[in-house]
Amino acid sequence: MITLLIIIPLLGSLAAWTIPDNRQRPLVLPLASGLHLIIATMLIAKPPPPSLNGWIFLDPLGKLVLLGITILFFFCAIYSVGYLAYRQERSNRTLCMGLLLCLSAMSLATVSQHLGLLWLAIETTTLTMAPLIYFNRNARSIEATWKYMMICSIGIAMALLGIYFLAYATVVSNIKPTLLLAPLLAGAKSLSPAWLNGAFIFLLVGFGTKIGLAPLHTWKPDAYGEAPGLVGALLAGGLVNCGFLGICRIYQVCAASSSHFYLEALTALGFLSMITAAIFVLKQADFKRVLAYSSVEHVGFLAIGLGMGKGALYGTLFHLLNNSFIKGVLFLTAANIHRSYKSKRVERVRGVIERLPWSGWLFMAAFFAVTGSPPFSSFISEFMVISSIFDSGNAAAGIAIAVFFGIIFIGMTTTILPVLSGRGDSKDLDDSGYRDKALTIAPPLMLMLITLILGIWIPAPLQTILSEAAVMLGAKP
Repeated sequence: MITLLIIIPLLGSLAAWTIPDNRQRPLVLPLASGLHLIIATMLIAKPPPPSLNGWIFLDPLGKLVLLGITILFFFCAIYSVGYLAYRQERSNRTLCMGLLLCLSAMSLATVSQHLGLLWLAIETTTLTMAPLIYFNRNARSIEATWKYMMICSIGIAMALLGIYFLAYATVVSNIKPTLLLAPLLAGAKSLSPAWLNGAFIFLLVGFGTKIGLAPLHTWKPDAYGEAPGLVGALLAGGLVNCGFLGICRIYQVCAASSSHFYLEALTALGFLSMITAAIFVLKQADFKRVLAYSSVEHVGFLAIGLGMGKGALYGTLFHLLNNSFIKGVLFLTAANIHRSYKSKRVERVRGVIERLPWSGWLFMAAFFAVTGSPPFSSFISEFMVISSIFDSGNAAAGIAIAVFFGIIFIGMTTTILPVLSGRGDSKDLDDSGYRDKALTIAPPLMLMLITLILGIWIPAPLQTILSEAAVMLGAKP
């Protein structure tokens, strides 16, 4: 079943490459991702035992990341059929093939128990997504692609150095050299603290670049702003989760050792990311770049949650899942708005609710969700993390997070609310050719409903996965 999880997207990418019809090719995406969703659900419900000498296994952390990826990708795949129907001016072969190759690589990352294999899977996601950022074929998109490739490639090279450091930590500690997670956890207390801390720094910088922690975030505003909406959704809700999983893997090893340095490093980068987002989200002239800085804010919050540890871990992991679905709604509806207005500039886009009622209201709901407003699931996960921080006696940290949330809310409000409710000029609506239709509205609507449901009720199986994953990171059973 795990083999099918990885192979089916690969076969789908081959089919997408060979189908000559630009209109028929996108149909491969929902077909392959639908099968992937079914297989992933079966694996999450009943994972097989470890295979390939322990290299492959779907543990609770992998289950959580896989759940977010497969659901998000499925709805993005449905959306792509409607979206690409409007983009017949250029071939979608590379886009369809690249999306499915990325899905295969993300799936491999979730089941990898060998850190070298995990690194390879995450590096593959970087390579497969780069051509997709360039889909619009203009000067700004090629600049964004090169920024993404250069910065993320440097980051992933740093992660590789971190893996070498970790392997050497076993050598100097007279432990059998390995990069398998289980033996590393078993011998963690014997690892050289100096080499382990060095490994964590390089891996945090490497995977932190991938998820966009400040000051490693500089590729994000350009890539998120210039990529098609469905690509932005997968960058923010899929690839971020894979990079975060990489950080969680080295976090597991550090948590099993006697080191505490990793907690301080995570917390520092987390607060730096939130400060950066709070500064740059103000007075943005491009509403898609606002979403990029919102992503910087949320990965910073996730890093703080990990850095606080213990009681904050459950809420942090729940927030990781929530972030996937909310970012999906934001980027898919933002793509609809961009397609209608042919612009992302705030001064150009006005009165979205009047022109595109479905996209407008969904974008507004997602805005309130991403800023942690009730009754959405992000409010619950943020409340869990912040309340645990106060319970642990870190009142200053809790207050600081609340202040940054308030600043970012104000900054996003000044950009997004005028876009949605300002007075619009619909004189060029016919020129754009875009209308809200079922295939471009149903996917973000379903993701929004999931976010709302999780804010009211967390199913027992999901609670179990979250609890078990939190325990893997050091929370109390």
